[in-house]
Amino acid sequence: MAKKKTAYVCNDCGTDHSKWQGQCSGCGAWNTLQEFVVSAAKTPARSASLGGYAGSAGQNGIQRLAEVDLAEQPRFSSGMQEFDRVLGGGLVPGSAILIGGHPGAGKSTLLLQTMCNLASQMSALYVTGEESLQQVAMRAHRLGLPTNQLSMLSETSVEQLIHTLQQHKPAIVVIDSIQVMHVEGVESAPGSVSQVRESAAMLTRFAKQTNTVLLLVGHVTKDGTLAGPKVLEHMIDCSIMLEGSGDSRYRTLRGIKNRFGAINELGVFAMLDSGLREVKNPSSIFLSRGEEASPGSVVMVIWEGTRPLLVEIQALVDDSHQGYPKRVAVGLDQNRLNLLLAAMHRHGGIHLGDQDVYINVVGGVKVNETSADLALLVAALSSFRDTPIPQDTIVFGEVGLSGEIRPVPSGQERIREAAKHGFRRAIVPKANAPRQPIEGMQVIAVDKLQQALEAI
Repeated sequence: MAKKKTAYVCNDCGTDHSKWQGQCSGCGAWNTLQEFVVSAAKTPARSASLGGYAGSAGQNGIQRLAEVDLAEQPRFSSGMQEFDRVLGGGLVPGSAILIGGHPGAGKSTLLLQTMCNLASQMSALYVTGEESLQQVAMRAHRLGLPTNQLSMLSETSVEQLIHTLQQHKPAIVVIDSIQVMHVEGVESAPGSVSQVRESAAMLTRFAKQTNTVLLLVGHVTKDGTLAGPKVLEHMIDCSIMLEGSGDSRYRTLRGIKNRFGAINELGVFAMLDSGLREVKNPSSIFLSRGEEASPGSVVMVIWEGTRPLLVEIQALVDDSHQGYPKRVAVGLDQNRLNLLLAAMHRHGGIHLGDQDVYINVVGGVKVNETSADLALLVAALSSFRDTPIPQDTIVFGEVGLSGEIRPVPSGQERIREAAKHGFRRAIVPKANAPRQPIEGMQVIAVDKLQQALEAI
């Protein structure tokens, strides 16, 4: 009988422990250790299943850093410009890409469209472990996709899958999903920390050593983070999230990690009956405003990856009928909302301590940068005084705790993007004011919060 041993693995960082303990010694997280049983006798078989690939990395010679070839990694297009943008310019042979998202966000639809288009140019294999081949075929038929060239496989065993890949040698492979794959040497249920870690490690190693593009579908937890061990995100080269609520037709593809391009890049898609379609001008869908200006509505210019994006921010300030006024922020950090309201009270003389404040970024966009600070306060002031802001006005800038308006990156590019969309007035940080006048655009440069509120 094979000798077994018990190990405890941290769900956040993947650190192994010989016994259970309350706090992980690797990352310091509490109550994240999970127990699993490993069969020591089957461990060598996992390396043998790779057909000699497991030990090939040690045969490479040592090179000096100056001798490393600096030639740019070859890429090929996925067939979707928005997808290529998030990937950093296209798919790189030998890369491992993890695509996460909530159920129903469109992960399988996006990859099925991509694979059907690429199958006419190269050998492509779609591996499904959650759905039957008939279900995938019915979706492709409903979307009107070309199905003649794409190869399909229903498999959940990593060893059997790698054996098949060695025989057929596809250029690009989709695994849907990594949570259902399992390795024979690990005696735990598919989707557990150990199974996800071992499965991803074997598949990623195979992709690196055969120059195969590997696309992994990953599930997310209820708080929106990728399910499985945190070490999964360290193994892969690119991690992207497909975001979007079920009641919205728009989906945003956001880059979280990318070894071959910029992070925080954003791609926008529309979910239609025919599948996901690219949105070439994302600013247009987030600026679908009414003909008349309304209080509490302001347009700001945020920077996503390598391009500016015009987004509307709305605020509702109302008398509070409870002992503790509410502070609700959708699409923004709620802690920063409290910080900014305190700064406006101290340096702008606007007291909202007895008011409920609700902030919403239109279109479901999540804003992570500080350039929305000034627009948030302007929108709150507009709603508080029931005075609309002219619709041809944009606002952006970071607000400091001492009341100063700090500059933001790529300020002049943001102003030019707003001018292209017909905006004629901009309230921006003084350091972001363009040296040369922009035709048709009146720029109001401010360096104090009080000056910005007076300009409004």
